[in-house]
Amino acid sequence: MQTSRIARLAGSLGIVAVVLFVGAPAGIQIGLLESFLGFRIFLLGALLGLVALLCGLLGLFFTRASARRAGRGRAALGAVLGALVVAAIAFMGRQGRGVPPINDITTNPDDPPVFVIALEDPANRDRDMGYPGASFAAQQRAGYPDLAPIAVALPPAEAFERTSALFERFGWHITRSDPQSGALEATDTSRLFHFVDDIVVRVRPQDGGSVVDMRSKSRVGRGDLGANAARIRRLRAGLGGAASR
Repeated sequence: MQTSRIARLAGSLGIVAVVLFVGAPAGIQIGLLESFLGFRIFLLGALLGLVALLCGLLGLFFTRASARRAGRGRAALGAVLGALVVAAIAFMGRQGRGVPPINDITTNPDDPPVFVIALEDPANRDRDMGYPGASFAAQQRAGYPDLAPIAVALPPAEAFERTSALFERFGWHITRSDPQSGALEATDTSRLFHFVDDIVVRVRPQDGGSVVDMRSKSRVGRGDLGANAARIRRLRAGLGGAASR
């Protein structure tokens, strides 16, 4: 009995897809792969997983009893492995569903905090670290209507100290701390792919207390799957502040 070629292909693709899909993040974690290269290999694994799923389904059809072709087990293997990869991608993508495709988020689009130390990082040498402008601001207001300057019932000096302590608690690496100007800068590295995002916070006096503005910007990608907004909300929750408009 002849073995179905597409069934053989499905099985092979399924195995390769899983190896790339799982191996790329593992390679990044142990330092064998640079983040961006590892991410591209990961995406290749995801693509091959989809192809394996489709080939596996076709293979199951071509190896049905009436077709009298061997390879049904390989077709099933490809379909199962491909389905696992596709399901994992769908699960990971849930957090970014419905968020705007932007990667520079701030509490104050009209007057965003500016980066200073981040400009000196070699990784940012050819990047524009200025706020992208009105288009981003409009998309942010539509996608994240809750983000606004954070009012804190503390004097600026105390609000700055509390913000700095939260940075350390969250594991954000502080690169600049200037109590006089109320400016803090830091970087945050993602766990899975080790992507680095830049963070800047500005603390100013307001109505007997303080107002804290934050900006979080991704170095990689057009969108951020909501990661930067989540980071701002985390600081807001830690400060116990309220959004002021």
